[in-house]
Amino acid sequence: MIRKVLLTALCVVSFGIAQAHRPLKKIVKKHPALQPVVADSAASDSAFYDHIPLVHDILSYAKKHLSSRYRSGGASPRGFDCSGFTRFCYRKFGISLPHSSAAQGRVGVKIGQEVAKPGDLIFFKGQSSRSKRIGHVGMIVEVVGDRIKFIHSAWNGGVRYDWLHAQYYKRRFMGIRRVVS
Repeated sequence: MIRKVLLTALCVVSFGIAQAHRPLKKIVKKHPALQPVVADSAASDSAFYDHIPLVHDILSYAKKHLSSRYRSGGASPRGFDCSGFTRFCYRKFGISLPHSSAAQGRVGVKIGQEVAKPGDLIFFKGQSSRSKRIGHVGMIVEVVGDRIKFIHSAWNGGVRYDWLHAQYYKRRFMGIRRVVS
């Protein structure tokens, strides 16, 4: 019951923030090191963000599932789809995400590629590069200059790393959202 109330409150707050461009206070149960996300402030995600233990913990946990197989609708180590994988990893640390890449694409704060950080969610069109809808999601694990490495569950290989600059993903890139500060 409390979870539903908190999720509803988060949705209402997220919608209001998207309209007002104010800080997003993410509801997190277990980790005390979180602070509000600020939509348009590069200073807010500077050195502190790079050292936040939660991001390291989430990405370390995700890495443990490398090579897990792809399974449509899957959300466990027996098989993950893309949104099931991100949801599974974040949930371990008390962060609730919906089990849909399109729905995850509405959580948190949209940010530019130039300020992307490890832990941010990265979104793509589905298998068709002509689509205008989000159909795939991953987690950014590394940013080197303008090159972004992410971990995701792909239908043709399960949980693995890929780079945004690879032609397949570059053509399908749709955006990045910050859900953890």
